[in-house]
Amino acid sequence: MKFKFGLLAKIIVAILLAVILGRFMPEPFVRIFATFNGLFGNFLNFVVPLIIIAFIAPGIAQLGKGSGKLLGLATFFAYFSTIIAGIFAFLVARNVLPNFISNGAMESMKNPEKFLAQAFFKVEMPPLMGVMSALIFAFIVGIGMTAIKGDVMKRGFEEFNVIIEKLISFVIIPLLPFHIFGIFLNMTYGGQVAKILSVFAIVFALIIVMHWVILLVQYTTAGTLNKKNPLKLLRTMLPAYFTALGTQSSAAAIPVTLRQSQKTGASEKVTNFTIPLFATIHLSGSTITIVTCSLGVMMMNGMDIGFAQYIGFIFMLGITMVAAPGVPGGGVMAAIGLLQTMLGFDETMVALMIALYLAQDSFGTATNVTGDGALAMIVDSFNKETSS
Repeated sequence: MKFKFGLLAKIIVAILLAVILGRFMPEPFVRIFATFNGLFGNFLNFVVPLIIIAFIAPGIAQLGKGSGKLLGLATFFAYFSTIIAGIFAFLVARNVLPNFISNGAMESMKNPEKFLAQAFFKVEMPPLMGVMSALIFAFIVGIGMTAIKGDVMKRGFEEFNVIIEKLISFVIIPLLPFHIFGIFLNMTYGGQVAKILSVFAIVFALIIVMHWVILLVQYTTAGTLNKKNPLKLLRTMLPAYFTALGTQSSAAAIPVTLRQSQKTGASEKVTNFTIPLFATIHLSGSTITIVTCSLGVMMMNGMDIGFAQYIGFIFMLGITMVAAPGVPGGGVMAAIGLLQTMLGFDETMVALMIALYLAQDSFGTATNVTGDGALAMIVDSFNKETSS
């Protein structure tokens, strides 16, 4: 059997090598990767608005093709579930993480010229438009495409979607380990890495616990509405959970999720429509991960975190996650623009977010997929009530 050296393994190796080499490598070596990080970070900023347009516009257009009532119910419950997961993660992380993360642990990184090796040169790559402009444009075009009968623009945006997905799959994702290596190399060189690594295990464990809690809430709700044992329903969906855990892809798990969802008793009509849809628009597990990781990074940087400030980010994240490309790390790729514009993340903070997110991406995907089964049952229950 051939061993597949996946993205997570590459990220782990990159961090370990950076921690080792950063202790004794000379400054010119570190500056080479600091230069690469600057170039890659600027390129990422340039691509973010394109990602938003390429995935949200055709995504909205495709939603418009669905059957009215089922589409409305499914979209409402998917968005509601994602928002509840985000608020739950905020409340838990906001109260638990301060016990383990010292506020402002990375504040010394605010003066990088004092601690970090600097790039040899920089190349500015200004984005074609801002993140909010890209979101508004994507919504206007997406809604517009559902309102007109022509399909010329739809085909154009679908092809643009394919181009950007290939850019992510074949350029950005393969270069991420080098980017994370450079960030951790520089942090080790600057004497900051021990503080960062101690946070990883705590955040990771908290996220996994919250994933299982939100699944229990979802299946308790589904079980109550359908008068079934939630633990038995969860056990029925375990094959879907482990399929997504192994493949790191909601799309690849659709056949198993569909089969297991029908075994829970949800009608074939509803599951056939909702499960493929939820694979795109329901991301409660990924939302928990992004919210928890972002709070951890913000605490390390001594940033103020108020619920009033953060709730807007959660509501926008629920919409933006629809644009998440179906590749490992796609969720955090779609969220980068919001992290920068709404929470004030800089390049180093974004890199830490990516590393934290990718460390448990498969668990977030598994939670998304398993939760799809619960939502299918909830939609089925409401659909029967409104039809009777």
